[in-house]
Amino acid sequence: MPPRTTGVTTERECDQLLVERVQAGDKQAFDLLVVKYQRRLMRLLSRIVHDPVEAEDVVQETFIKAYRALRMFRGDAAFYTWLYRIGINTAKNALSLQARRTPTSTEANAERAEAFDDGEHLRDINTPESVLASKQIAQTVNAAMDTLPVDLRTAIALREIDGLSYEEISDIMACPIGTVRSRIFRAREVIAEKLRPLLDLPVDKRW
Repeated sequence: MPPRTTGVTTERECDQLLVERVQAGDKQAFDLLVVKYQRRLMRLLSRIVHDPVEAEDVVQETFIKAYRALRMFRGDAAFYTWLYRIGINTAKNALSLQARRTPTSTEANAERAEAFDDGEHLRDINTPESVLASKQIAQTVNAAMDTLPVDLRTAIALREIDGLSYEEISDIMACPIGTVRSRIFRAREVIAEKLRPLLDLPVDKRW
C-alpha cells in the first residue's frame, strides 16, 4: 500500500530505516521487509503470471534480486516502488519463458476473486442469489483481466487492488502518468464491457 503518515514517521521512512539496517549487515531487517511485502507482491504478481506456483517462484526471485541489489538502493524512490518494479520485471521475464496458458483452477480463480474489490455492489451480501451473482461478477472480472495485455493488467491491478495513486504506478511501471491513465481507462473499459450483462450497466458507466 502507499505510504501513510504514522505520527511523525512515514511508512517510507520506516522502510528506509530497515533498508539502512540491511545495508549495515542486519539480515533480520530484510526479513521484516519480506514479511511486510510478501503477501502484497503475491497478490499483484499472481495477477500477472496467473499460475500460483509460478507466482510464488517469482515473488521469491524478486526478494533475492532485491536483497542482492539493496546495497545500491539510495532511497531516491520509496522502497516498495523499487521492489514492485523488480517484481513486475521478474514476472514479465517469467512470462516470456513459459507458454501462455489460461488458468483453469477454480481455486486460483476464487483466490484472485477475494483479492479484487469490485465496489459496493459486492458488499453486504446476504442471500444465496446475491452470493451466486457476486461469484459470477468476480469470475467475470478475473476472466476479463486475464485477457488484458500485461501492461494493462498490471496497471489496473496496482490501481484497483493495491490502491496506488497514478503517480506511484507511474514510478513503478516507469512510464508517464498519461500512459498510466490510458492503460487503466482501457482496462476498465474491457472489464466494464464484460460486466455489463451481469450488472445492467449503461454503456458510459465507469468505476
